[in-house]
Amino acid sequence: MRSIRVDPGRLRLVGWGLGGLAAGAAVGICAVAVASAVAAGRSAASEKDPARIVDAGHLPPLLRLRGEPVTLRFNVFCPAPGDDPFGGAPCDAGGDVFVRAGRSGPFRPLPLRRTDDVADGRYAASVPADLAGSPEGFSYYAVLRNEAGGASITVPSGGAAAPQLSLPLEHAVEVDLGTHAFGSTRRADARVASAIWGTAPGQVGLVHGPAFGPIGPSAFDVAPNGDVVVLDQANGRVEHWRGGRLAAAVPIDVTGGIADMAVEADGSVDVLEPTGSGAGTTPELRSFDASGRLRSKTAIEDRTWSQLREGAEGPEVQQEPSEQWMPVRRGLAPLARAAQARGGHPGRTLAGGRELVVFRTGVAEARVAEVAGGHVVRAWRITSATPLGEIQLAEPLGNRLVVVVRPYTETQDEFLVLVLGDRGLERSFSLDSADWAETAPLARFRLAGSSLYQLGSTPSGMHVDRFDLEVNR
Repeated sequence: MRSIRVDPGRLRLVGWGLGGLAAGAAVGICAVAVASAVAAGRSAASEKDPARIVDAGHLPPLLRLRGEPVTLRFNVFCPAPGDDPFGGAPCDAGGDVFVRAGRSGPFRPLPLRRTDDVADGRYAASVPADLAGSPEGFSYYAVLRNEAGGASITVPSGGAAAPQLSLPLEHAVEVDLGTHAFGSTRRADARVASAIWGTAPGQVGLVHGPAFGPIGPSAFDVAPNGDVVVLDQANGRVEHWRGGRLAAAVPIDVTGGIADMAVEADGSVDVLEPTGSGAGTTPELRSFDASGRLRSKTAIEDRTWSQLREGAEGPEVQQEPSEQWMPVRRGLAPLARAAQARGGHPGRTLAGGRELVVFRTGVAEARVAEVAGGHVVRAWRITSATPLGEIQLAEPLGNRLVVVVRPYTETQDEFLVLVLGDRGLERSFSLDSADWAETAPLARFRLAGSSLYQLGSTPSGMHVDRFDLEVNR
Protein backbone atom coordinates (compact mmCIF):
# COMPACT_ATOMS: atom_id res chain seq x y z
CA MET A 1 0.00 0.00 0.00
CA ARG A 2 1.28 3.46 -0.90
CA SER A 3 2.36 5.58 2.06
CA ILE A 4 0.64 8.94 2.38
CA ARG A 5 2.58 11.78 3.96
CA VAL A 6 0.47 14.47 5.56
CA ASP A 7 1.45 17.05 8.14
CA PRO A 8 -1.20 16.97 10.90
CA GLY A 9 -0.49 20.53 11.96
CA ARG A 10 -1.25 21.79 8.49
CA LEU A 11 -4.54 19.89 8.46
CA ARG A 12 -5.76 20.91 11.88
CA LEU A 13 -5.21 24.63 11.88
CA VAL A 14 -5.67 27.22 9.19
CA GLY A 15 -2.57 27.30 6.99
CA TRP A 16 -2.94 27.89 3.28
CA GLY A 17 -1.31 25.30 1.02
CA LEU A 18 -0.27 27.89 -1.53
CA GLY A 19 2.16 30.18 0.18
CA GLY A 20 0.36 31.43 3.27
CA LEU A 21 -2.70 33.23 1.92
CA ALA A 22 -5.00 33.81 4.90
CA ALA A 23 -7.49 30.95 5.10
CA GLY A 24 -11.23 31.04 5.58
CA ALA A 25 -12.87 27.66 5.75
CA ALA A 26 -9.96 26.80 3.50
CA VAL A 27 -8.17 24.52 5.90
CA GLY A 28 -9.48 21.93 3.47
CA ILE A 29 -7.54 23.39 0.59
CA CYS A 30 -4.27 22.80 2.37
CA ALA A 31 -5.17 19.29 3.40
CA VAL A 32 -6.41 18.10 0.04
CA ALA A 33 -3.61 19.81 -1.85
CA VAL A 34 -1.12 17.88 0.24
CA ALA A 35 -3.04 14.63 -0.10
CA SER A 36 -3.44 15.13 -3.85
CA ALA A 37 0.23 15.86 -4.40
CA VAL A 38 1.29 12.77 -2.49
CA ALA A 39 -1.31 10.41 -3.90
CA ALA A 40 -0.63 11.49 -7.47
CA GLY A 41 3.14 11.80 -7.23
CA ARG A 42 4.65 14.64 -9.16
CA SER A 43 2.24 16.25 -11.59
CA ALA A 44 3.15 15.88 -15.22
CA ALA A 45 2.88 19.66 -15.48
CA SER A 46 5.67 20.12 -12.96
CA GLU A 47 8.14 18.62 -15.42
CA LYS A 48 7.43 21.24 -18.09
CA ASP A 49 9.07 24.63 -18.67
CA PRO A 50 8.27 26.62 -15.50
CA ALA A 51 7.44 29.64 -17.67
CA ARG A 52 4.43 27.69 -18.95
CA ILE A 53 3.07 26.96 -15.49
CA VAL A 54 0.89 29.21 -13.39
CA ASP A 55 -1.23 28.51 -10.31
CA ALA A 56 -3.10 30.75 -7.89
CA GLY A 57 -4.61 31.09 -4.44
CA HIS A 58 -7.42 33.48 -3.56
CA LEU A 59 -9.82 33.98 -0.65
CA PRO A 60 -12.98 35.71 -1.94
CA PRO A 61 -14.75 38.26 0.32
CA LEU A 62 -18.05 36.38 0.09
CA LEU A 63 -19.91 38.30 2.83
CA ARG A 64 -19.03 41.92 3.68
CA LEU A 65 -20.14 44.42 6.29
CA ARG A 66 -21.46 47.80 5.18
CA GLY A 67 -18.58 50.21 4.53
CA GLU A 68 -15.95 47.48 4.73
CA PRO A 69 -13.20 48.29 2.20
CA VAL A 70 -12.63 45.55 -0.35
CA THR A 71 -9.26 44.55 -1.75
CA LEU A 72 -9.14 41.43 -3.90
CA ARG A 73 -5.87 39.59 -3.30
CA PHE A 74 -4.21 36.77 -5.22
CA ASN A 75 -1.05 34.78 -4.88
CA VAL A 76 0.37 33.47 -8.15
CA PHE A 77 2.84 30.57 -8.26
CA CYS A 78 5.12 29.00 -10.83
CA PRO A 79 6.52 25.62 -9.69
CA ALA A 80 9.99 24.88 -10.97
CA PRO A 81 10.73 21.56 -12.71
CA GLY A 82 10.61 18.70 -10.21
CA ASP A 83 9.02 20.82 -7.47
CA ASP A 84 5.89 19.82 -5.62
CA PRO A 85 3.13 21.15 -7.90
CA PHE A 86 1.56 22.91 -4.91
CA GLY A 87 4.77 24.31 -3.49
CA GLY A 88 6.13 26.62 -6.17
CA ALA A 89 7.64 30.00 -5.45
CA PRO A 90 5.88 33.25 -6.35
CA CYS A 91 6.71 34.24 -9.91
CA ASP A 92 6.81 37.35 -12.09
CA ALA A 93 3.08 37.62 -12.62
CA GLY A 94 0.38 40.05 -13.50
CA GLY A 95 -3.20 40.17 -14.58
CA ASP A 96 -6.54 41.89 -14.30
CA VAL A 97 -9.68 41.57 -12.23
CA PHE A 98 -12.98 42.15 -14.01
CA VAL A 99 -15.62 43.59 -11.64
CA ARG A 100 -19.23 44.69 -11.99
CA ALA A 101 -22.03 45.75 -9.65
CA GLY A 102 -24.57 43.03 -9.05
CA ARG A 103 -24.78 39.96 -11.26
CA SER A 104 -25.38 41.45 -14.71
CA GLY A 105 -23.99 44.10 -17.00
CA PRO A 106 -20.48 44.87 -18.28
CA PHE A 107 -17.36 44.19 -16.23
CA ARG A 108 -14.85 46.91 -15.36
CA PRO A 109 -11.19 45.82 -15.69
CA LEU A 110 -8.92 46.56 -12.74
CA PRO A 111 -5.18 45.91 -13.19
CA LEU A 112 -3.51 43.99 -10.39
CA ARG A 113 -0.70 45.71 -8.54
CA ARG A 114 2.17 43.84 -6.93
CA THR A 115 2.56 44.17 -3.16
CA ASP A 116 4.99 42.79 -0.60
CA ASP A 117 2.20 41.19 1.42
CA VAL A 118 2.76 37.51 0.62
CA ALA A 119 0.64 36.30 3.54
CA ASP A 120 -2.52 38.08 2.34
CA GLY A 121 -1.83 38.01 -1.40
CA ARG A 122 1.04 39.48 -3.39
CA TYR A 123 -1.17 40.75 -6.24
CA ALA A 124 -4.07 43.04 -5.33
CA ALA A 125 -6.77 45.28 -6.71
CA SER A 126 -8.98 47.60 -4.66
CA VAL A 127 -12.65 47.51 -5.62
CA PRO A 128 -13.97 51.05 -6.28
CA ALA A 129 -16.47 52.30 -3.71
CA ASP A 130 -19.32 52.55 -6.21
CA LEU A 131 -19.00 48.84 -7.00
CA ALA A 132 -18.23 47.66 -3.46
CA GLY A 133 -21.16 49.66 -2.08
CA SER A 134 -23.73 48.30 -4.50
CA PRO A 135 -26.81 47.03 -2.60
CA GLU A 136 -26.75 44.02 -4.95
CA GLY A 137 -23.13 43.25 -4.09
CA PHE A 138 -20.60 42.78 -6.85
CA SER A 139 -19.34 39.93 -9.02
CA TYR A 140 -15.89 39.41 -10.47
CA TYR A 141 -13.33 37.10 -12.01
CA ALA A 142 -9.58 37.41 -12.56
CA VAL A 143 -7.22 36.46 -15.35
CA LEU A 144 -3.75 35.86 -13.90
CA ARG A 145 -0.60 35.52 -16.01
CA ASN A 146 2.90 34.19 -15.73
CA GLU A 147 4.65 37.09 -17.43
CA ALA A 148 7.73 35.01 -18.24
CA GLY A 149 5.91 32.78 -20.70
CA GLY A 150 2.35 33.99 -21.04
CA ALA A 151 0.60 31.06 -19.34
CA SER A 152 -2.62 32.21 -17.69
CA ILE A 153 -5.30 30.99 -15.32
CA THR A 154 -8.85 32.26 -14.80
CA VAL A 155 -10.23 32.40 -11.24
CA PRO A 156 -12.93 31.28 -10.79
CA SER A 157 -12.55 28.95 -13.73
CA GLY A 158 -15.99 29.79 -15.18
CA GLY A 159 -14.86 33.37 -15.76
CA ALA A 160 -17.58 35.73 -16.97
CA ALA A 161 -20.06 32.84 -17.23
CA ALA A 162 -19.84 32.09 -13.49
CA PRO A 163 -18.06 34.94 -11.70
CA GLN A 164 -17.49 35.02 -7.95
CA LEU A 165 -20.17 36.87 -5.98
CA SER A 166 -19.58 39.13 -2.97
CA LEU A 167 -22.68 40.12 -1.02
CA PRO A 168 -23.34 42.81 1.60
CA LEU A 169 -24.07 41.34 5.04
CA GLU A 170 -26.83 43.51 6.45
CA HIS A 171 -29.11 42.82 9.42
CA ALA A 172 -26.99 39.85 10.47
CA VAL A 173 -27.72 38.32 13.87
CA GLU A 174 -24.72 38.99 16.11
CA VAL A 175 -23.32 36.01 18.04
CA ASP A 176 -20.50 36.91 20.46
CA LEU A 177 -18.88 33.75 21.83
CA GLY A 178 -16.50 35.54 24.18
CA THR A 179 -13.52 33.52 25.44
CA HIS A 180 -13.85 29.78 24.97
CA ALA A 181 -13.58 27.69 28.16
CA PHE A 182 -11.71 24.51 27.31
CA GLY A 183 -12.26 21.28 29.20
CA SER A 184 -16.04 21.10 29.62
CA THR A 185 -17.02 18.74 26.83
CA ARG A 186 -20.31 16.93 26.35
CA ARG A 187 -20.57 13.15 26.40
CA ALA A 188 -22.20 11.43 23.44
CA ASP A 189 -25.78 10.20 23.62
CA ALA A 190 -24.71 7.04 21.81
CA ARG A 191 -21.65 5.47 20.20
CA VAL A 192 -23.06 4.21 16.91
CA ALA A 193 -19.88 2.75 15.41
CA SER A 194 -16.60 1.56 16.89
CA ALA A 195 -13.71 -0.38 15.37
CA ILE A 196 -10.09 -1.11 16.19
CA TRP A 197 -7.34 -0.56 13.64
CA GLY A 198 -6.82 -3.48 11.29
CA THR A 199 -7.82 -5.12 8.03
CA ALA A 200 -10.45 -7.68 9.07
CA PRO A 201 -14.19 -7.00 8.65
CA GLY A 202 -15.32 -4.81 11.52
CA GLN A 203 -11.89 -3.19 11.73
CA VAL A 204 -10.68 -0.07 9.89
CA GLY A 205 -7.42 0.65 8.13
CA LEU A 206 -4.70 2.95 9.39
CA VAL A 207 -1.93 4.35 7.19
CA HIS A 208 1.34 5.63 8.65
CA GLY A 209 3.68 7.87 6.69
CA PRO A 210 7.44 7.88 7.34
CA ALA A 211 7.43 11.26 9.08
CA PHE A 212 3.85 12.39 9.58
CA GLY A 213 0.71 11.53 11.49
CA PRO A 214 -1.54 8.51 10.97
CA ILE A 215 -4.47 8.57 8.55
CA GLY A 216 -7.65 6.66 9.40
CA PRO A 217 -11.03 6.44 7.68
CA SER A 218 -11.22 9.72 5.83
CA ALA A 219 -14.98 10.37 5.76
CA PHE A 220 -18.41 9.10 6.75
CA ASP A 221 -22.10 9.81 6.21
CA VAL A 222 -25.49 8.79 7.54
CA ALA A 223 -27.65 6.87 5.07
CA PRO A 224 -31.40 7.49 4.66
CA ASN A 225 -32.11 4.23 6.56
CA GLY A 226 -30.05 5.43 9.52
CA ASP A 227 -26.93 3.36 8.81
CA VAL A 228 -23.64 5.05 9.59
CA VAL A 229 -21.47 4.53 6.50
CA VAL A 230 -17.71 4.83 7.04
CA LEU A 231 -15.23 5.19 4.17
CA ASP A 232 -12.43 2.77 5.06
CA GLN A 233 -10.32 3.82 2.10
CA ALA A 234 -7.14 2.10 3.32
CA ASN A 235 -8.95 -1.25 3.06
CA GLY A 236 -10.83 -0.34 -0.13
CA ARG A 237 -14.37 -0.56 1.28
CA VAL A 238 -17.27 1.20 2.93
CA GLU A 239 -18.58 -0.19 6.22
CA HIS A 240 -22.26 0.05 7.17
CA TRP A 241 -22.91 0.25 10.91
CA ARG A 242 -26.37 -0.29 12.37
CA GLY A 243 -27.19 -0.10 16.06
CA GLY A 244 -23.50 0.00 16.93
CA ARG A 245 -22.73 -3.22 15.02
CA LEU A 246 -21.21 -3.84 11.61
CA ALA A 247 -24.02 -4.64 9.17
CA ALA A 248 -22.02 -4.87 5.92
CA ALA A 249 -18.58 -4.25 4.45
CA VAL A 250 -18.83 -3.37 0.76
CA PRO A 251 -15.66 -3.38 -1.39
CA ILE A 252 -15.23 -0.33 -3.65
CA ASP A 253 -12.55 0.71 -6.13
CA VAL A 254 -10.75 3.65 -4.50
CA THR A 255 -7.13 4.82 -4.55
CA GLY A 256 -6.60 4.66 -0.79
CA GLY A 257 -5.85 8.41 -0.52
CA ILE A 258 -7.69 10.92 1.67
CA ALA A 259 -11.17 11.24 0.14
CA ASP A 260 -14.55 12.72 1.02
CA MET A 261 -17.80 10.77 0.77
CA ALA A 262 -21.56 11.29 0.58
CA VAL A 263 -24.43 8.80 0.56
CA GLU A 264 -27.31 9.45 -1.84
CA ALA A 265 -31.00 8.92 -1.20
CA ASP A 266 -30.99 5.50 -2.90
CA GLY A 267 -28.04 4.27 -0.84
CA SER A 268 -25.43 4.74 -3.55
CA VAL A 269 -22.10 6.25 -2.52
CA ASP A 270 -20.11 9.12 -4.02
CA VAL A 271 -16.39 9.23 -3.23
CA LEU A 272 -14.35 12.35 -4.02
CA GLU A 273 -10.81 11.14 -4.68
CA PRO A 274 -7.63 13.22 -4.25
CA THR A 275 -6.43 12.27 -7.73
CA GLY A 276 -7.88 11.01 -10.98
CA SER A 277 -7.23 7.78 -12.84
CA GLY A 278 -4.46 9.13 -15.10
CA ALA A 279 -1.11 10.62 -14.10
CA GLY A 280 -1.26 14.38 -13.59
CA THR A 281 -5.05 14.58 -13.80
CA THR A 282 -7.33 16.52 -11.50
CA PRO A 283 -9.22 14.77 -8.70
CA GLU A 284 -12.35 12.83 -9.62
CA LEU A 285 -15.72 11.86 -8.23
CA ARG A 286 -16.37 8.12 -8.24
CA SER A 287 -19.97 6.96 -7.91
CA PHE A 288 -20.87 3.46 -6.70
CA ASP A 289 -24.23 1.77 -6.40
CA ALA A 290 -25.30 0.24 -3.09
CA SER A 291 -23.56 -3.06 -4.01
CA GLY A 292 -20.24 -1.29 -4.62
CA ARG A 293 -20.38 -1.47 -8.42
CA LEU A 294 -18.63 1.50 -10.04
CA ARG A 295 -21.17 3.56 -12.00
CA SER A 296 -19.05 6.49 -13.16
CA LYS A 297 -15.82 8.45 -12.80
CA THR A 298 -15.96 12.21 -13.30
CA ALA A 299 -12.93 14.50 -13.26
CA ILE A 300 -13.57 17.74 -11.39
CA GLU A 301 -12.79 21.05 -13.05
CA ASP A 302 -10.29 22.55 -10.60
CA ARG A 303 -6.93 21.48 -9.22
CA THR A 304 -8.28 20.30 -5.85
CA TRP A 305 -11.24 20.41 -3.48
CA SER A 306 -12.24 20.99 0.12
CA GLN A 307 -15.52 19.11 0.51
CA LEU A 308 -18.32 17.10 -1.11
CA ARG A 309 -22.04 17.35 -0.34
CA GLU A 310 -25.23 16.11 -1.97
CA GLY A 311 -27.17 18.96 -3.56
CA ALA A 312 -30.78 19.08 -4.67
CA GLU A 313 -29.89 17.82 -8.18
CA GLY A 314 -26.79 15.76 -7.47
CA PRO A 315 -23.36 15.91 -5.84
CA GLU A 316 -21.62 19.28 -5.52
CA VAL A 317 -17.92 19.86 -4.84
CA GLN A 318 -16.32 22.93 -3.33
CA GLN A 319 -13.43 23.32 -5.76
CA GLU A 320 -10.16 25.21 -5.51
CA PRO A 321 -8.72 27.65 -6.55
CA SER A 322 -12.12 28.83 -7.84
CA GLU A 323 -13.49 28.77 -4.26
CA GLN A 324 -16.92 27.86 -5.63
CA TRP A 325 -19.38 25.03 -5.26
CA MET A 326 -19.75 23.27 -8.60
CA PRO A 327 -22.19 20.58 -9.71
CA VAL A 328 -20.42 17.41 -10.82
CA ARG A 329 -23.43 15.35 -11.87
CA ARG A 330 -27.06 16.02 -12.76
CA GLY A 331 -28.99 12.95 -11.72
CA LEU A 332 -26.99 10.07 -13.22
CA ALA A 333 -25.41 12.23 -15.95
CA PRO A 334 -21.79 13.29 -15.22
CA LEU A 335 -20.96 16.88 -16.15
CA ALA A 336 -17.95 17.81 -18.27
CA ARG A 337 -15.41 20.03 -16.58
CA ALA A 338 -16.48 23.11 -18.55
CA ALA A 339 -20.11 22.56 -17.51
CA GLN A 340 -19.02 22.32 -13.88
CA ALA A 341 -17.24 25.65 -14.17
CA ARG A 342 -20.27 27.32 -15.75
CA GLY A 343 -22.40 26.10 -12.84
CA GLY A 344 -20.13 27.49 -10.11
CA HIS A 345 -21.76 29.46 -7.28
CA PRO A 346 -20.58 30.77 -3.89
CA GLY A 347 -22.75 28.68 -1.57
CA ARG A 348 -23.86 25.10 -1.14
CA THR A 349 -27.28 24.41 -2.63
CA LEU A 350 -30.13 23.84 -0.18
CA ALA A 351 -33.66 22.64 -0.74
CA GLY A 352 -35.86 25.17 -2.50
CA GLY A 353 -33.01 26.66 -4.49
CA ARG A 354 -31.42 28.60 -1.64
CA GLU A 355 -27.68 28.59 -0.97
CA LEU A 356 -25.73 28.52 2.27
CA VAL A 357 -22.68 30.76 2.09
CA VAL A 358 -19.93 30.37 4.72
CA PHE A 359 -17.08 32.84 5.11
CA ARG A 360 -14.28 32.92 7.68
CA THR A 361 -12.49 36.25 8.07
CA GLY A 362 -9.59 37.16 10.31
CA VAL A 363 -8.62 34.71 13.03
CA ALA A 364 -11.80 34.75 15.11
CA GLU A 365 -14.84 35.59 13.01
CA ALA A 366 -17.24 33.54 10.88
CA ARG A 367 -20.13 34.77 8.75
CA VAL A 368 -22.93 32.51 7.50
CA ALA A 369 -25.83 33.49 5.27
CA GLU A 370 -28.77 31.90 3.53
CA VAL A 371 -28.99 33.36 0.03
CA ALA A 372 -31.89 33.30 -2.44
CA GLY A 373 -31.79 34.85 -5.88
CA GLY A 374 -28.48 36.53 -5.15
CA HIS A 375 -29.78 38.23 -1.99
CA VAL A 376 -29.06 37.49 1.67
CA VAL A 377 -32.27 36.23 3.28
CA ARG A 378 -30.90 35.83 6.79
CA ALA A 379 -27.42 35.77 8.26
CA TRP A 380 -25.31 35.37 11.38
CA ARG A 381 -22.03 37.01 12.34
CA ILE A 382 -20.07 34.89 14.83
CA THR A 383 -17.20 36.52 16.72
CA SER A 384 -14.90 35.08 19.37
CA ALA A 385 -12.14 36.21 21.71
CA THR A 386 -10.52 32.81 21.10
CA PRO A 387 -9.13 32.04 17.64
CA LEU A 388 -11.42 29.93 15.46
CA GLY A 389 -10.09 27.31 13.10
CA GLU A 390 -12.08 25.71 10.32
CA ILE A 391 -15.86 25.68 10.10
CA GLN A 392 -16.44 21.95 10.08
CA LEU A 393 -20.17 22.06 9.46
CA ALA A 394 -22.96 24.53 8.73
CA GLU A 395 -26.37 22.93 8.18
CA PRO A 396 -29.98 24.08 8.49
CA LEU A 397 -32.12 22.30 11.07
CA GLY A 398 -35.71 23.34 10.54
CA ASN A 399 -35.70 27.12 10.92
CA ARG A 400 -32.41 27.04 12.81
CA LEU A 401 -28.79 26.61 11.79
CA VAL A 402 -26.23 24.22 13.28
CA VAL A 403 -22.61 25.36 13.03
CA VAL A 404 -19.52 23.49 14.24
CA VAL A 405 -16.32 25.54 14.65
CA ARG A 406 -12.95 24.73 16.17
CA PRO A 407 -11.67 27.11 18.90
CA TYR A 408 -7.96 26.67 19.45
CA THR A 409 -4.86 27.97 21.18
CA GLU A 410 -1.23 27.00 20.72
CA THR A 411 -1.71 24.06 23.10
CA GLN A 412 -5.31 22.89 22.86
CA ASP A 413 -8.37 22.72 20.65
CA GLU A 414 -12.00 21.51 20.80
CA PHE A 415 -15.06 21.61 18.61
CA LEU A 416 -17.86 24.00 19.54
CA VAL A 417 -21.41 23.22 18.40
CA LEU A 418 -23.70 26.23 17.95
CA VAL A 419 -27.46 26.11 17.41
CA LEU A 420 -28.45 29.47 15.95
CA GLY A 421 -31.91 30.98 15.63
CA ASP A 422 -33.33 34.22 14.35
CA ARG A 423 -32.54 35.92 17.67
CA GLY A 424 -29.03 34.54 18.09
CA LEU A 425 -27.39 31.67 19.94
CA GLU A 426 -29.99 29.25 21.33
CA ARG A 427 -27.61 26.64 22.74
CA SER A 428 -24.02 25.50 22.49
CA PHE A 429 -21.78 22.73 23.75
CA SER A 430 -18.17 21.64 23.33
CA LEU A 431 -16.88 18.32 22.02
CA ASP A 432 -13.51 16.64 22.36
CA SER A 433 -11.68 17.04 19.05
CA ALA A 434 -10.99 13.26 19.03
CA ASP A 435 -8.77 13.62 15.96
CA TRP A 436 -5.78 11.40 16.65
CA ALA A 437 -5.89 10.17 13.04
CA GLU A 438 -6.39 12.43 10.04
CA THR A 439 -9.53 12.53 7.91
CA ALA A 440 -10.63 14.55 4.92
CA PRO A 441 -10.44 18.17 6.07
CA LEU A 442 -14.15 18.94 6.52
CA ALA A 443 -15.59 15.46 6.98
CA ARG A 444 -15.72 14.95 10.76
CA PHE A 445 -19.38 15.90 11.26
CA ARG A 446 -22.75 15.11 9.70
CA LEU A 447 -26.23 16.26 10.67
CA ALA A 448 -29.04 13.71 10.20
CA GLY A 449 -32.51 14.47 11.47
CA SER A 450 -32.07 16.26 14.78
CA SER A 451 -28.83 14.44 15.65
CA LEU A 452 -25.23 15.46 15.09
CA TYR A 453 -22.71 12.70 14.33
CA GLN A 454 -18.94 12.99 14.87
CA LEU A 455 -16.19 10.82 13.37
CA GLY A 456 -13.39 10.48 15.91
CA SER A 457 -10.28 8.43 16.57
CA THR A 458 -7.84 7.42 19.30
CA PRO A 459 -4.66 5.30 19.27
CA SER A 460 -6.97 2.30 19.73
CA GLY A 461 -9.34 2.85 16.83
CA MET A 462 -12.13 4.75 15.13
CA HIS A 463 -15.57 5.67 16.45
CA VAL A 464 -18.69 7.60 15.44
CA ASP A 465 -20.67 9.30 18.22
CA ARG A 466 -24.20 10.68 18.10
CA PHE A 467 -25.33 13.84 19.88
CA ASP A 468 -29.08 14.50 20.02
CA LEU A 469 -29.79 18.19 19.56
CA GLU A 470 -33.47 18.01 20.52
CA VAL A 471 -34.29 21.17 18.65
CA ASN A 472 -37.94 21.79 17.83
CA ARG A 473 -38.51 22.12 14.09
